[in-house]
Amino acid sequence: MREVLLASPSPTSGIFKVSSLAGRLVTLTSSSLGGEPQRSIVCQLDGSACLVPQDVVRLSEGLSRVIVAYRAADTHHTLFVTNQCNSRCLMCSQPPTRQDDSWLFREAMETISLIECPPRVVGVTGGEPTLHAAKLRELLDFAHASWPVTTVEVLTNARQLGEAGVAAALLEGLRPGRTTWLVPLYGGADELHDFVVQAPCAFDQTIGGLLNLQAHSQSIQVRTVLIQPVLDQLPALCEFIAKNLPFVQTVALMGTEPIGFALANAEMCLVDPSERVDEIRAAVATLRLHGLTPVLMNLPLCKLPAQLRPFAAASISDWKNEFAPECELCQLKPRCSGFFTWDKSSLHRTRVTPILRAKHV
Repeated sequence: MREVLLASPSPTSGIFKVSSLAGRLVTLTSSSLGGEPQRSIVCQLDGSACLVPQDVVRLSEGLSRVIVAYRAADTHHTLFVTNQCNSRCLMCSQPPTRQDDSWLFREAMETISLIECPPRVVGVTGGEPTLHAAKLRELLDFAHASWPVTTVEVLTNARQLGEAGVAAALLEGLRPGRTTWLVPLYGGADELHDFVVQAPCAFDQTIGGLLNLQAHSQSIQVRTVLIQPVLDQLPALCEFIAKNLPFVQTVALMGTEPIGFALANAEMCLVDPSERVDEIRAAVATLRLHGLTPVLMNLPLCKLPAQLRPFAAASISDWKNEFAPECELCQLKPRCSGFFTWDKSSLHRTRVTPILRAKHV
């Protein structure tokens, strides 16, 4: 999430919408969710801070730092609901914690209640959101009721959904087509998948969760992150998905976000995609052969051969996306993912070559 600074510490805590601006003075209005009285306060922004009307922020009493929970002008929008997780993935960008943070679901609902212009798509992420199944279902119902045409994308390892009771509580009556479940899968057998997520029995649980999602007619995107052990088996993984999970809508092949556990496991996790093009090309071909839709995410276009670029998405969220100076000359920059803001490694920033003749891609 982005942060801005106030000129002085906040007098209160909570989720607020930017109602108006007058110079550096910003008027903030709280949610009235659940019948709570609406509050309005006026704060002064630090000289370098930038907010606009309809942004939603989180204040913490006594702190000058303000978290921007929702920026109206952004393309990508995400609701962060927990930092707890039942996996410890080798490349996790958000290392989990054990503290109870279930109050974040309430904050997410307050954020939704303050947004005036519903987004086309909003993500729900963690941590593992399904660890709080009842709160997640309450959030989904609230989001769908508040935003009738918005698609909600839930990033989940689906392990909890392998349990019949959890699946029923979360999925019964959830209208098909309103929610898309983004489920990582790192191998076609337990040995590889369980190693990547560092959790025994995770493969069987995730497969069970995927089957329960299908049984409830839910939309599914299977995801895999292109770290070394996954790349070594990538075509076989895509063959497994095509033959055993043909009901998924898309399969996302994703570059690693170089932060968190990925830095601690750099030798396995920080892979230059331009050096593994053969595996990526074979995976895309396998998926297409079986009628599945491949999507390449977090992969700069100049790292891919021309025939793979049509499958690439500008997938890195606005608040953590940037481009190298060389990118300013590239004709494909408007549809490129670029780089993660904190990715300063020579591995990812080498051989950045502007694509100058877009008509050939």
